[in-house]
Amino acid sequence: MTIPIYQADAFTDTLFGGNPAAICPLTEWLPAETMQQIAAENNLAETAYFVKTDNGYSLRWFTPELEIDLCGHATLASAHILFTELGYEGDVISFETQKAGVLTVTKEGDRYTLDFPSRPPQPIPLPMDLIKALGGKIPVEVLRGRDYFVVYETEEDVRELKPDFNLLAKIDAIGIIVTAEGESDNVDFVSRFFAPAAGINEDPVTGSAHCNLIPYWADMLEKDELHAFQISSRKGELWCTNKGDRVLMSGKAVTYLKGEIFV
Repeated sequence: MTIPIYQADAFTDTLFGGNPAAICPLTEWLPAETMQQIAAENNLAETAYFVKTDNGYSLRWFTPELEIDLCGHATLASAHILFTELGYEGDVISFETQKAGVLTVTKEGDRYTLDFPSRPPQPIPLPMDLIKALGGKIPVEVLRGRDYFVVYETEEDVRELKPDFNLLAKIDAIGIIVTAEGESDNVDFVSRFFAPAAGINEDPVTGSAHCNLIPYWADMLEKDELHAFQISSRKGELWCTNKGDRVLMSGKAVTYLKGEIFV
C-alpha cells in the first residue's frame, strides 16, 4: 500500500520554524495500530490523518506514543496542505473529530484561523512534585485542565526553565503548559509546552494549549484580542481571539516535504 505524506511547519512563515507536522490524506481509515506505527516512525510531535466525508473531512492525530484528543498545529498543517497541495477551493474547511467536535479552519490571506473549544483551566493547590520537575522555581499559581497550567512571574522565568524530563514523564497529565505575561509591547503572553509522557519533551508550538491560554490571559489582561509567542527554540507566533466558549487562533504555515509511505 502506498500512502501520500506531507510535512509542514505550522505557526510560522519560516522553514525550520514553528511546529512540524506530518499529514497523511487517506481514502479510508487504516487500523489504529498502523497509524500509530507510522507516527512513531515519523517521530514528530504529531502525525495527522484525514478522510473525506460528506460534510468535510474526518481528522485524527497521533503523537509518537498515543492518539491525542486535540491538536492545533497539525490541524493547521492539514488545512494548509489541503489548500496549497490538494486543490481545496473553498475558504473554510470543516474537520470532524472524535473528541473535540467539529473544528473549522478559515483561510484569510496568508493566515489560517482555527476555531477551537475554549478550555479555561481551574486553580489547584501547588503540586510540589510538578514544581520540582520544572526546576524548583515557585510559580505565581498552578491551574489544570487536560494539562497542568503553570503561571510564572516573568517571561524570563519561562524562557530559563530547564525541566527534568524524566520526572515530568511521571506527572499524571498529557502535558504541562508554562506561561507568563509578555515583556514587549506587542506580545501579550508567552508560553512553552512539555509532554514527555506523550513522547515529546518540548513541543515547539502547541495550538491545543492555547485553548487554555487564551481564556486565561483574556481574563487576566481584560482584552479579547491577543498576540502570543511560544518561545521554544523553533518559536511560533499566534494571533488569538477569545469568543467565550470558543477561541480563535491564527497562524501561518510552510510546506517542507511531500512523498510516499510504503506500508
